[in-house]
Amino acid sequence: MTAPNCETAKIVTAAMVVIGDEILSGRTQDKNVTYVATSLGDAGIQLREVRVIPDDTSEIVAAVNHCRHKYDYVFTSGGIGPTHDDITADAIAAAFDVGIDYHPQALALLSEMYEKSGIDFNDARKRMTRIPDGATLVDNPISKAPGFRLENVFVMAGVPNIMQAMMQSILPELTGGDKVLNRTIGASIPEGKIAESLGALQQKFPTVSMGSYPYFKKGQIGTNLVLRATDTVQLDLACAALQSVLSDMDATFTLS
Repeated sequence: MTAPNCETAKIVTAAMVVIGDEILSGRTQDKNVTYVATSLGDAGIQLREVRVIPDDTSEIVAAVNHCRHKYDYVFTSGGIGPTHDDITADAIAAAFDVGIDYHPQALALLSEMYEKSGIDFNDARKRMTRIPDGATLVDNPISKAPGFRLENVFVMAGVPNIMQAMMQSILPELTGGDKVLNRTIGASIPEGKIAESLGALQQKFPTVSMGSYPYFKKGQIGTNLVLRATDTVQLDLACAALQSVLSDMDATFTLS
């Protein structure tokens, strides 16, 4: 099988919009971006941008409209619960300039769940069934309150275990491209010493993304050199060239 080259590689991109004052205040630590990025990477989709914004309608509308026109997919987390500051569904409707109303299927799902649990299905809880016109539901096997998809935008809960369950429901709907492959070289050399040579290699292999990340372990200074590309041949050539440079510098290194 012939390896893909940079001219024919299929690139599929995505952005994530994290919504919530609690994230920006530092009170709540986001755990969703890493999960989404990893899941998308495994599906051949490159997460290219992440925005963290407050519970503000105009901010959500602006962020979603920017991202949905720029990337193949957009994923949002947060703001679809029962409280007054859960405004994401209304903001998404505004972004697409469509109406929003109680969704019959969502109403039936939550009505049945609350009836079985003996909990009052009050107006606040019913807010979770308001879905923009034209959207399809995203399954939520944890708490039943669904997310939704409108065109290329997927709207998910902010609670990590619920978001992860929703993401698993979404993944079969996505069409990925060529996966980004990684090579990591851990080298016993300061970042400043390899910087010039790494820059020269980046110019020689423009389709291979090269990054350097210094580390300090047990008093030892070193650098993790990470190479990423969709083209296996170019990636292996760049990796071999970098190892040759390190050997010339008498640096010890490991490849993973």
